[in-house]
Amino acid sequence: MPRRSLSLAKRLVATVLAFVLGVWVLAALVAWFVAQHELNELLDAHLAQTAALLATGQVVSDGDDAVVQAPVLMHKYQSRVAFQIWHEGRLRARSTDAPATPLAPGAQPGLSDQTLGELSWRVFTAVSGTGTAAKEVIYVGERLSARRHVLVDSLRGTLFSLLLALPLLALAVVRSVRSALRPLRALGDNVAARSPQALAPLAEDQAPPEVRPLVRALNGLFARMADLLASERRFTADAAHELRTPIAAIRMQAQVARGAKDDADRRTALDATVAGCDRATRLVEQLLQLARIDTEEAGHGQGDGSARPAGALAHAPINDLAAAAAEQAAEVQPQLQRRGQQLSLQRPEHAVPVAMNATLLAVLLRNLLDNASRYSPDGAQVAVTVAAPPGASAELTVQDSGPGLSDADLQRLGDRFFRVLGTGQSGSGLGWSIVRRLAHVHGLHVAVDRSPDLGGLRVRVVWPGAA
Repeated sequence: MPRRSLSLAKRLVATVLAFVLGVWVLAALVAWFVAQHELNELLDAHLAQTAALLATGQVVSDGDDAVVQAPVLMHKYQSRVAFQIWHEGRLRARSTDAPATPLAPGAQPGLSDQTLGELSWRVFTAVSGTGTAAKEVIYVGERLSARRHVLVDSLRGTLFSLLLALPLLALAVVRSVRSALRPLRALGDNVAARSPQALAPLAEDQAPPEVRPLVRALNGLFARMADLLASERRFTADAAHELRTPIAAIRMQAQVARGAKDDADRRTALDATVAGCDRATRLVEQLLQLARIDTEEAGHGQGDGSARPAGALAHAPINDLAAAAAEQAAEVQPQLQRRGQQLSLQRPEHAVPVAMNATLLAVLLRNLLDNASRYSPDGAQVAVTVAAPPGASAELTVQDSGPGLSDADLQRLGDRFFRVLGTGQSGSGLGWSIVRRLAHVHGLHVAVDRSPDLGGLRVRVVWPGAA
């Protein structure tokens, strides 16, 4: 079974609590070592002070090893402090709990840590007398266990209070994380409750700043989905609208062929049926091309209907415009020859790279050449020029010697199902719509005007230069 990952809230709570616990342990250790250092300094000072008091006092001895009894216990740690007074190597006085051997052998003045038997002591040694004078050595010692008890007793209250604060802090962290993630949960509930047809953007201003990039991404996704659905609806409407006429014509010609009395009428009707099928096939191909282009734009565009920037095509396949133009020119040659039209191609010797899919580039060229041939009279000239002018990565020019278009028709060129009347050519106007959509998707500039050389229509397609 796949391993389930922790929720964001649990990860945040676990991370914060682990950090707090680590800080708490570090603070406790720092407090322990600081308090231990200060306590040792204080108690060492007390040992030195006691030794000084013993050095200035008088000790009464009734024998060689007289013992000065300690007074009545006045503090719980008093029995853990001992002293010894040695004079010329002989023990003259000691406290009740002091051993009979020196607390610090060697009589080195100052503080030292000593171990006698199973007990550890912190001893201060004071030496009086120099040279041949009588020497007196005073030892004042304190058990290290007593110091540890003092340290633990002094820190127990502080550390216990901090330990009690941990559950309260954990509860505060949990509640804070849940409160901070409430807008994210609300956003998730809002998206989950939306119907598949609800593609309206989410309210970005009501989301926290950290969540707004997610909201913007969702809104962009909704916009692209809306464009995709609109493209599908548009394709369905286009197909239903445009296929109605050729299908009806095919049906009518089939009925004529079925009722024809002689072979000539039947052959004419069947030829018209085949021509109608060809027109319907071409129309379906154009509709599918247009739907494919719309789907690409909806899937990769910005979702706001604006043209895609050239930088968005940085990873598009690179193809040679000159080679593609030569290939398409060769494919349309039979169509032009049937009508006595002449095609000329001017291209540079070197490659002209463009960031465009090879299939879509072929669709663009084929539609431009097909329109130039279809709407020009028999014997017309069609000229194709490929260049790489300054300021642009590539430029394609297709011009013909046909009648051209009026200013009013130029304004409507590219609208779906707009066709110039009086040309005598069948068509649906989708070819120009495909060209416009391809240019829109790839950020190309398309200019249409009258050809100064051939007098007909001139179409210039410019690929912008690399940024």
